[in-house]
Amino acid sequence: MTIRAFIPYDDPRLHRPADAVAGVTETVRMIWDDMIDTMDAMPGVGLAAPQIGIAMRLAVVDASDKRGQAVRMANPEVLHASVKMRAHDEASPNLPGVFARIERPRAVTVRFLNDQGEIEERDFTGLWATSVQHQIDHLDGRLYVDHLSPLRRRMLVAKSAKLQKR
Repeated sequence: MTIRAFIPYDDPRLHRPADAVAGVTETVRMIWDDMIDTMDAMPGVGLAAPQIGIAMRLAVVDASDKRGQAVRMANPEVLHASVKMRAHDEASPNLPGVFARIERPRAVTVRFLNDQGEIEERDFTGLWATSVQHQIDHLDGRLYVDHLSPLRRRMLVAKSAKLQKR
């Protein structure tokens, strides 16, 4: 297992949809393992493969109080989202040093291929739901700052760039 490097915000791979995964292979399992190690090293509660330069629809989420509860997902898609919203401060290692409060549905039902290669539907609430939606955005070529006004997004990107030059 390996801790992978994050690609920078301006890398085009972050801004285009990732490719669907045909099935869960040993390679996919190894990528998930690396993603979990990388997520735990951040520390963070989720990671999508495009964040580390892999253009595959793979994500991991672990919003548990104790580590070791990561959900591995291939090709996740939201089937249902609650109308009740939840605001949470979101950030990304691809845009270090900044964050923004984003509102997302408080609960979602997601369909994905699990680590056994089986189609699974699971309900997520609270921070789990926020993280799953954040990762699916990455898989669709979007970052949390894309939910902001263009002015606010430009300000955060510029602030992050300035912090990186220090």
